[in-house]
Amino acid sequence: MELKNAISDPIFKILSDSASELNLESYVIGGYVRDSLLGRYTKEVDIVAVGSGIELAKHINKKLNNKSKVIIYKNFGTAMIQAGEWRFEFVGARKESYKKNSRKPVVENGTFYEDLNRRDFTINTMAISLIPSSYGQLIDPFNGISDLKNKLIRTPLDPDITFSDDPLRMMRAIRFATQLDFTIDNDCISAIEKNKNRISIVSAERISDELNKIMSSNKPSIGFILMKQTGLLNIILPEISSLQGIEIIDGQAHKDNFYHTLKVLDKVAMQTNNLWLKWAALMHDIGKPATKKFEPGIGWTFHGHDLKGSKMLPAIFRRLKLPLDEKLKYVQKLVLLHQRPAALWDADITDSAIRRLLFDAGTAIDDLMLLCEADITSKDQNKVNKYLARFAEVRQKLKDIEEKDRLRNWKPPISGNVIMKTFNIGPGREVGIIKNAIKEAILEGIIQNNYEESFDFMIKEAQKIGLEPNKQNINNKT
Repeated sequence: MELKNAISDPIFKILSDSASELNLESYVIGGYVRDSLLGRYTKEVDIVAVGSGIELAKHINKKLNNKSKVIIYKNFGTAMIQAGEWRFEFVGARKESYKKNSRKPVVENGTFYEDLNRRDFTINTMAISLIPSSYGQLIDPFNGISDLKNKLIRTPLDPDITFSDDPLRMMRAIRFATQLDFTIDNDCISAIEKNKNRISIVSAERISDELNKIMSSNKPSIGFILMKQTGLLNIILPEISSLQGIEIIDGQAHKDNFYHTLKVLDKVAMQTNNLWLKWAALMHDIGKPATKKFEPGIGWTFHGHDLKGSKMLPAIFRRLKLPLDEKLKYVQKLVLLHQRPAALWDADITDSAIRRLLFDAGTAIDDLMLLCEADITSKDQNKVNKYLARFAEVRQKLKDIEEKDRLRNWKPPISGNVIMKTFNIGPGREVGIIKNAIKEAILEGIIQNNYEESFDFMIKEAQKIGLEPNKQNINNKT
C-alpha cells in the first residue's frame, strides 16, 4: 500500500535524498502516519534512521539552509529541527531492554524491525518508507491499519511485558482510547489491571501530562472510567475514585457522585478548552465523601463539601506536581464558590449578595457560572430547564450589578498609602480596619465604588477609631 499523499510535500523528498547521501535507511514513523490515515493532518513528524538520527538531522538542516539550529538531546540520542511549519524529530533505530525498578530502558543500536518491536501500540508502529526504491510504501508488520479501522488499541508484543517494562504506556493506552474514541483490547485491559501498581515508578510529572491530555479531549469521562475499571484511578486519584457508590438508608439514596462528576466534566469540556476549568469540574465534589451525612427527615447532606474540597486541593496538586501558583488558586476558588450562585435564585435576593459573589469570584465569574450550569445533571429535562432558567436570571443580576458597581476585578478605591498619608500613620492595624470598612460599605451598597465617596467614608470611619486627618491632605483629597 502506498501513502505518497502523506509525504507529498517537497520537504520529504529532501529528507529522502539526504538519507541516501548518508547511505541511511530512513522512515516516517508513528503518530504522523497514524494521523494521516485518520485524516488528522499535523506538521510534527518522527523520522527513524538505521544509523545516526542526529547526523541525519544535521545533514538535512544544512541542506535546507535552515536558520534554526539543530536541537540535540544527547541523553536520548535524538535531534529536532524546525523547518517553517514543520517540526521533525530524528532518532536512530534501536532496541531496548528494561530493569524491574525503572521504566528507563537500556538502549542499543538496532534494526528497523527491532525498533518497531519496541513501540507501544500497533497503530503507532506503521511507517512510510523514504528509501528511493520503496518511497511512499506503507510498512505495517503488526497490522496496525486493521486496528485503526477497527478503532482498537493493541500492543505489538505481549501487553503484560509491554506495560510492565514501561508502565506509562498504561496511561498512554487510556489517553489514546479517550482522544480517538477507540476501544482497548481485552488482553491489554487485563494487563493494565495486573500491572497497575507498576505505575508507582512513573514520575508524577509524566502521569499529570497524560491526565492533562485526557482532560483536553472531547470526552474526558472515557479515560476516567477506564482508569477506574483497571484500578489505576485508585492509585493516581483516589479522591475521585472514592466518589463512586450509592448508599441507601430508610429507602433514601444519594446519587453516584463519581458518574455525576464525569457528566459535569464532559459538559464543561464541550464548552471550553480551559484546562483548569476542567480540573475544577473534576474536583468540585471531592469534599463529599468526608462530609456525607444522613439526617432523618431530611435525607443525605454534604454540608461544607465545597470548603472541604477547596482545602484538599493543594495536597493533590503537590502530589501530582501540578502548578501551585495562580492556577491552583483559580481551581480552589471555583470549587469553593460552586454552591454560591444557586443561593441567588430567590427573587428577593439582595444586591449585597450579588456584589459579594462578584467580589469573591472576580474575573472567574463567567467560568463559575459555566461550572454551575454544567453541575445540573438531572435526567428530568424539565428540572434541568427550570434550573438553567434560574441561572440565566442570576447571570442577568450579575450583569446589572457589574455594570453599575464594576466589581469583577475589584481593587480598593483607597489604597493603604492614601490612608497612611491622610492620617500621618505608618503600616498597622488601623490601615486594615479602614480598608475593610470601605470594602464592606461598597459591598453593602452604602457607598459607590469610586474614590470620592470612599475618601469621605474613610474620614468618618477613621474618626471612629480616634484618627484625625492632616487638614492639607483632606482639602486636596490626595
